[in-house]
Amino acid sequence: MRQMISVASALATAMALGVCTHPNAVTAASAPPAAPVKGEQHAMTQPSIIPWPTSATVNVSERFQITKSTIIEVSPGQPDLQRIAKSIADLVAPALEASLTVREGTGAAASGVIRLEVTGGSPQGDEGYQLTVSPTGIRIVSSTPAGVFYGAQTLRQLLPWSIEYRGPRPFDVFVPSAQISDKPRFGWRGAFLDVSRHFFSVDEVKRYIDLVAMYKFNRLHLHLSDDQGWRVQIDSWPNLTTHGGSTEVKDGPGGFYTKAQYAELVAYARDRFILVVPEIDMPSHSNAAQASYPELNCNGIAPPLYTGIDVGFSNFCVDKEITFKFLDDVLGELAAMTPGPYLHIGGDEVKKMTPAQYAAFMERAQGIVAKHGKTVIAWDEIIHSKLLPSTVIQYWRPDASMAPPPGTKLILSPANKIYLDMKYDDNAVLGQNWAGNVDVGVPYGWDPATHLKVPESDIMGIETAIWSETPDNIRDLEFMLFPRIAEVAEVAWTAQPARHWDDFRARLGGQARRWSALGINAYWSPKIDWQR
Repeated sequence: MRQMISVASALATAMALGVCTHPNAVTAASAPPAAPVKGEQHAMTQPSIIPWPTSATVNVSERFQITKSTIIEVSPGQPDLQRIAKSIADLVAPALEASLTVREGTGAAASGVIRLEVTGGSPQGDEGYQLTVSPTGIRIVSSTPAGVFYGAQTLRQLLPWSIEYRGPRPFDVFVPSAQISDKPRFGWRGAFLDVSRHFFSVDEVKRYIDLVAMYKFNRLHLHLSDDQGWRVQIDSWPNLTTHGGSTEVKDGPGGFYTKAQYAELVAYARDRFILVVPEIDMPSHSNAAQASYPELNCNGIAPPLYTGIDVGFSNFCVDKEITFKFLDDVLGELAAMTPGPYLHIGGDEVKKMTPAQYAAFMERAQGIVAKHGKTVIAWDEIIHSKLLPSTVIQYWRPDASMAPPPGTKLILSPANKIYLDMKYDDNAVLGQNWAGNVDVGVPYGWDPATHLKVPESDIMGIETAIWSETPDNIRDLEFMLFPRIAEVAEVAWTAQPARHWDDFRARLGGQARRWSALGINAYWSPKIDWQR
């Protein structure tokens, strides 16, 4: 059964988005955590850090107090650190009833300072960090601003859960003494969102970005086209959005992102050290485009718009040159709009082409992407065509029946492990179960190194996914994400020998009050002892 914690005093973020409770949601009987009061101290007995760091020593008997006079000091000439410092200041501002001063500094020892520092040659690598909390101050050090950002996310979890409340709620803010050294297992820690079957607004996608950024995800894969809707403005083919973007599953109103809105999302993600990877699915999953332009069909007749959830019935006409002119225009505009190095070209669930037609199509599509200076990513069916040496394969199928060519770089997204649009159990209202139920505990029990018989060095990382046949608003997405997104985060970040379910289960339970304070519509699984 879907559940929702109603935290009226903590829903500022959700209310700002204009979201509402899904009609199938029910309110849990338990009360939300009490709001902090002036002077109250929120001591931490056991840190609930997710994902778990490479090494961590936390001493709750010693602590640093953040006060109105605390200074946040950053390495000179680092605008990214300035932005991270401001986010920390904004986080603690309601509790302190003050905005902390942010300044550049030399790194000289000083009491009462939160120091954010970029230094060369860190043994933790580009995304690793060191976090030190002592009774006199806090220091986060990394070789890159991204590493400092991830250290700041760990610091956030060391702060009391009540720090997440927005609005004036003054209380004393303490951080336990800690010595943490950390780095990720995988460089690719992706979160996929299907905005085609159901469209999600800019504010909803920003909320999605904020939620996954807390757990150190660094890729946002946006599925921008499918049978049910085209979601990004393409100037050279305007009917894609005006007509093809006008529908969605269940006959909803649809929608699309203007180029300015897409740029806004890219920048918003970038500020949280998340790279946007756009996908235009082809040669199938193409009905929205074919309905917009009849010349993309072999018979020259545009099909009607589609609002169901079947797959495999549509495909571009491989025998017409206009098809490849279309792809060149679309991928060229999208490449110009996307600062990151990747374009995803789909390639899955093609049922109306011969193997030869499919191979020829995908080989030409790869060439078009390369022409525009981007690296191809495609779903695993692309192994049935000749690959460019740089092409990345994203494996979605639950089994390992299709072996990749040796040395190919891989992203792993097995549907029966980390597709978070799968149901929790048979009684769930939201989700599908064609890949089986993905209940709490299933993502955590998976080791990516065992999925395919390849060296772990070939695995760029993992990517969880939410397809949107059933979720149609941000509250639905939150319900599908939480708590499973925390499991995927630790699988992606934490080294396999350091992962233990019983330990993780306890730390996961400790996230409950923080999620409630953030207004997250989580599924409070009975498998977890939630500390509410």
